[in-house]
Amino acid sequence: MNESNIDWILAIACFLAGIGIGALCYHLLNANVARNQKTRQKLAERELELTQFRDALNDHFAKASDLTDQIQRSGNELRQHLASGATTLCDDSQLKRRLLDTDTSEEASEDDNFDLPRDYADNRGTLSEDFGLKPQPEDTDAAPATPPRI
Repeated sequence: MNESNIDWILAIACFLAGIGIGALCYHLLNANVARNQKTRQKLAERELELTQFRDALNDHFAKASDLTDQIQRSGNELRQHLASGATTLCDDSQLKRRLLDTDTSEEASEDDNFDLPRDYADNRGTLSEDFGLKPQPEDTDAAPATPPRI
């Protein structure tokens, strides 16, 4: 073989090897990009689902609140209707008082102020220092029942 043919064969072999190595590198790098793109797409889908779920949850609680308000209004209207009917139609004074006092008793119970719990006692409570101790006799001449502490 001729030396020029060997140069050409070597050049073509290097060219083909370069194409092969380049294709392999492109395939390996492109696989990571595709995997990253799929992960980003899944992340975007999950965020969309989460947003939709939050919106549905907010709508649910808003509707539940509206329905609760409607029930409360209807209960108040029913109570007022019974009270007005009792004043005009009922002869029993005790029944009238009970129906008319339901509105005021609820308002009075809402206005009650309760004392907050405390971690101390006013006078000789269970948290005082001498709670449960027997009083000392007034006799100082008698010997003490317990020896003094040192």
